[in-house]
Amino acid sequence: MEFKGVMGGLYRVSEWIMRLSAINLLWILCSSPFLFFAFTKLLVVQQNLVNESITMNWAMGIVAPFTLFPATAAMFTVARKWVMGETDVKLFSTYFKGYKQNYVQAMIGGIFYTLLAVIMYVDLQVYMTQLKGFQFVGIVMVVLLVVLLISMFNFFSMIVHYHMKTLQLIKNAVLLTVIRPIRSITTVLGAGILGYFSLRYPFLIIFFTGSIIATFAFYNFHLIYLKMQLQLEKDALEKAEKEEAEAEAVLSEDKPTT
Repeated sequence: MEFKGVMGGLYRVSEWIMRLSAINLLWILCSSPFLFFAFTKLLVVQQNLVNESITMNWAMGIVAPFTLFPATAAMFTVARKWVMGETDVKLFSTYFKGYKQNYVQAMIGGIFYTLLAVIMYVDLQVYMTQLKGFQFVGIVMVVLLVVLLISMFNFFSMIVHYHMKTLQLIKNAVLLTVIRPIRSITTVLGAGILGYFSLRYPFLIIFFTGSIIATFAFYNFHLIYLKMQLQLEKDALEKAEKEEAEAEAVLSEDKPTT
């Protein structure tokens, strides 16, 4: 039975609330070890417990590649389906199928991103606090760290959209962030705004934050993908027309005169 008018609108809104909250809950469940340490870190920071805060940082870094990254890749799997028009997919099976298929690549990517972020963060602390004459290097590190963090949105989008080796995915995610900065920045701003409201209204974190960010991030990535495809088709058409014109020019030159 299909509802129309106001009832139809309310029905569609309730459907999307259910979809977003279901996937968000699955994401929280599968990344719960990381989220547990992240929540604990917030508590120890509020109590100014420095040593415990450092311990939580290490714990988050260790479990993130094995829990947070695969869970997020699975969430992007569902978001991809939604953005590409498959809104009625089975949520549970699609999520865990994406979790299983992308686990290894997400884990390897998570190890890479985590190690690189830790190295750059340590270097940043050294250059900004201990080597005063090299603070410009610290500023460069900040820029690179921001690019790295932003590229993770493209990494998760690409891991569920392309069949590539992990290093290729990471390299292309970073390149896409650099050559298409507007969409990448838009994604980060959207995630930041939602993150701000999530801190003020914690129920958003439980039911909506992750799934909405994933859907918005893949939507922006898909727009970039479509524009790049159109540009490739345009370039191929122009190349074909140019080759055709050159072939006609050669034929006209070779044509015997009467």
